Amino acid sequence: MSTTIAPAGSPSETSLWKGHTSQWVHFWYYFFCLLLAAGCGVAAVATGGLAAIGLVVPLLMWIIRWWVTKCTAYELTTQRLKISSGILNRKLEELELFRVKDYAMDQPLFLRMMGLGNLTLITSDMSTPTVEINAIPGVEGVREMLRTAVQAERDRKRVRELDVGGDGGDALVA
Repeated sequence: MSTTIAPAGSPSETSLWKGHTSQWVHFWYYFFCLLLAAGCGVAAVATGGLAAIGLVVPLLMWIIRWWVTKCTAYELTTQRLKISSGILNRKLEELELFRVKDYAMDQPLFLRMMGLGNLTLITSDMSTPTVEINAIPGVEGVREMLRTAVQAERDRKRVRELDVGGDGGDALVA
């Protein structure tokens, strides 16, 4: 059994926020599944119940979409953003907060009516240059937590973003 010991002087990492994408983001998809199920129900009456077997298709479509969305989780800590996804095979993507260059909050009308919003991060990370966290509740608070955590992590690591040249290319400099 191995034990990992944090280096002396390194702060402990604490969780600031955990969340999932809301199922409201799939409203039209679920609505289509309901229409498809209704069509199968009408066809079942016309075919003497034979078309009722078709109800399995919209039901499976609904369940799979719900499950995939539910199995994608986000966790914002004081040092990283962790994104875990996958139903059978799990994938964990970690983004160091000092690599976040910019963030934008977006609240389309439908999501705003539900108290939800989208958060888009532009990063200097090679594997994930853009991260989208869609349809999360309390997006304003999450954005503020992210902003504070990014600044604190940059200060802790002594990293600053530097605009070089007029082409808009950015670099992180220690």
